[in-house]
Amino acid sequence: MAHSHSATPDNSNARRLLLAFSVTAGFMAVEVAGGLIANSLALLADAGHMLTDAAALLFAFLAVQFSRRPPNAQHTFGWLRLTTLAAFVNAIALVIITFLIVWEAIQRFYHPRPVAGFSMLIIAIAGLLANLLAFWLLHRGGEEKNLNVRAAMLHVLGDLLGSVGAIAAAIIIMTTGWMPVDPILSILVSCLVLRSAWRLLKESVNELLEGAPATLDIAALKKTLRREIPEVRNVHHVHVWLVGEKPLMTLHVQVIPPHDHDALLERIHHFLEHHYDIAHATVQMEYQPCSGPECHLNEAHAGHTHSHHH
Repeated sequence: MAHSHSATPDNSNARRLLLAFSVTAGFMAVEVAGGLIANSLALLADAGHMLTDAAALLFAFLAVQFSRRPPNAQHTFGWLRLTTLAAFVNAIALVIITFLIVWEAIQRFYHPRPVAGFSMLIIAIAGLLANLLAFWLLHRGGEEKNLNVRAAMLHVLGDLLGSVGAIAAAIIIMTTGWMPVDPILSILVSCLVLRSAWRLLKESVNELLEGAPATLDIAALKKTLRREIPEVRNVHHVHVWLVGEKPLMTLHVQVIPPHDHDALLERIHHFLEHHYDIAHATVQMEYQPCSGPECHLNEAHAGHTHSHHH
C-alpha cells in the first residue's frame, strides 16, 4: 500500500532525467570546444560542471530504473537505496570538479591568459539556454522530495550559475579588456556549487549510515505518543532509518494490558503514519517494564543524539 503511489512519479522522473541528460551531454561537447577556442576558464568551468552533470543525470536515470526492481530474498527492500548512492557519487563528483576549477583559476591569477570575449559570450548564452531547458525538464514535475532528482537539479543549477558567470565575464572582457574577471567568476560560481554539494553529501551520507531523518525528534515522538495514547506507558528501543527516503521504524512500547490488542496496535500505527509519515513500523508491545541494561542505554543515547543535533 505504501508504495502504490510512486509508480507515476518514477516514470516521469525517468523520462525527465533522460531528456535532461540528452540536452546536457549534447551541449557539453560544444562548450568544451568553445572554451578551448576562446581560452576561457569560466566556459571550461561551466563545461566541467556539464560533464559531471551528464554523468549525474545518467546515474540518476539508472538509479530510478533500478529502484523499480521488486524486493527479493536477498534485497528485501528492493533497490531503493541505489538512488541515495547515486546522489552520494554525484555530490563527490561536484566537490572534486569544483576544487579542480578553483586550482586552475588560482594559476590564472599568476599567469593571465587572453580570452576571446565575443566567442565566449555566444557560447555562454547558448549554454544558458541549454541549462534552462534541462532545469525546466527536471523542475516542472515538482518531485523535489526525491534526493536523486534534487541531486541532478543541483548539478544543472550549478551550470546555470556557471553560464550566467561566463556571460558576465565575457561582457566585462569585451568592454574593459580586464582578463582576471574570468578566473574570479569561475571561483565565485564554484563556491556556490560547493555549498549545495556539501548539503547533498551530508544528506546522502546520513541515509547511507542508517541515520534518522534530520527533521525527526525522537524524544518528542516518545512524549507525544505517550500523551496521545494513554495506554502507552513507555517507549524504548526506538530505531529510525531511511530507505530511498522512506522512513522505517522499529520500537518497543510498554502498554497497560489492553482489552483489544489489535485495536491498540492499529492506533499506534495510525499515530506514526498520521503525525510522522512513517508508514512502515514494526511495533513490539510489552506489558512489563523494560528491564536490562540496553533499555537505559537506549534512553540515554536518544537523549544524547537529540542534544547533539541541536
